[in-house]
Amino acid sequence: MKNLAEKQQFVIQEHKTATGVHWDMMLENEGKLWTWRIEIHPSKIADEPVTAERIFDHSLRFLTYEGPVQNNTASVAIVDKGSLCFRQTNDQKITFEFYGKILTGPYLLLLRKSPLWTLQKDKT
Repeated sequence: MKNLAEKQQFVIQEHKTATGVHWDMMLENEGKLWTWRIEIHPSKIADEPVTAERIFDHSLRFLTYEGPVQNNTASVAIVDKGSLCFRQTNDQKITFEFYGKILTGPYLLLLRKSPLWTLQKDKT
């Protein structure tokens, strides 16, 4: 883990598939993007906690990528991006600050039962 005070980048992509829409939240860490799948638009995360499913890490190219994925069976578009600053990271809890257009301020991820986490605004 890099210096916790060092700013990293994040991106949230709207992922459209034949079966529906979800959003992938990607947080830069150590040369890769930690990735969670969420089922609601990022603008609604501040209102209530949301389930975030941890999926495979993505490459840094997804910080700016928009277009077809999965052999042209789906597409992604960036809906929010910016920087983030990790405050705490461990196997059970990750706290950080978002500096984006939609997501700003302190947030936290709490492990429920792998691969499921809860993403919520940090009100402490």
